[in-house]
Amino acid sequence: MVATCDRCGASLPDDSHYCPRCGRLHRFRPRPMLQRTWWRVLIVGLVLYEITTNLLAGSGNPNLIPTVILLGAFLVPVVYVVYLYEGGALYDVPMQTVALTFFWGGVLGVIAATLLEEQLVIGMSFLSLLAVGFSEELAKPLGVLWLIRRHEYADELHGLVLGGAAGMGFAALETMGYGFTYLILSRGNLDVLGQVLLTRGLLAPLAHGTWTAILVGTIWRERMRGGFWLNRHIFGAFVVVVLLHTLWDFTASVVPIDIVLPGILLHLRFIDLTIPAIGLPVPGLIIGAVGLWILWRMFRESEEQPRPAPA
Repeated sequence: MVATCDRCGASLPDDSHYCPRCGRLHRFRPRPMLQRTWWRVLIVGLVLYEITTNLLAGSGNPNLIPTVILLGAFLVPVVYVVYLYEGGALYDVPMQTVALTFFWGGVLGVIAATLLEEQLVIGMSFLSLLAVGFSEELAKPLGVLWLIRRHEYADELHGLVLGGAAGMGFAALETMGYGFTYLILSRGNLDVLGQVLLTRGLLAPLAHGTWTAILVGTIWRERMRGGFWLNRHIFGAFVVVVLLHTLWDFTASVVPIDIVLPGILLHLRFIDLTIPAIGLPVPGLIIGAVGLWILWRMFRESEEQPRPAPA
């Protein structure tokens, strides 16, 4: 029996993972939870982070500081991307392409954002925070735009998830920078470092990953429609993510209302597991929820687009 596209009805080659006409992904059946990798990466990463943190606290060896910061900054972004990958949205994209998107989104995003912010940001006023949002949201998609002419990654769902990967790469490198800065300002206080890494790790999916996914997903959608990709829809998406980013930064300093989660100390037979206390900003959680709602709507729309009649 010849397979057909579930959107446009075109015949699909046996070795094809996407529709050659409209770029639609095949239907995908995800693996059972116990066979997935993301939760294993999370558990192993947490164990390694705890071991290296205890070694650093016990030995005082500064050579372990980069390892602790690296594990703490990259754990949640990597788990986030692996979770999306295993969900089926990117099963036809090679893992090296996803890894490169994560890498370029972080490196190119940090470089471009830094160069733009040096020219635009003066002080910490609302306009300066708006310039920060403008710079970073303009810079992060650079990590995924190298795939814009690849027809096999043409679906809007590709844009949403690859955009999320690029945004999480940026979030990971930014968290490394904040962790290093606060470690110096606190004169080597590991509790402060743990709070920064844990808080930013938990908030990263609500912020950079979501905002970049919204913008890149919109670019991919407009590209699929065959129109000029710098149109009012993309401009509107850019304005939305810049405003969300600006409000996130602005409320963090003007409305510092936090939900404080107490730390946990578990005494096991061979290891003491310590989770530091963290404070999650209430306004930031609300703004992040708005971004997640927009992203959820885009995911739903990408899966429920009307199917054109087959030619």
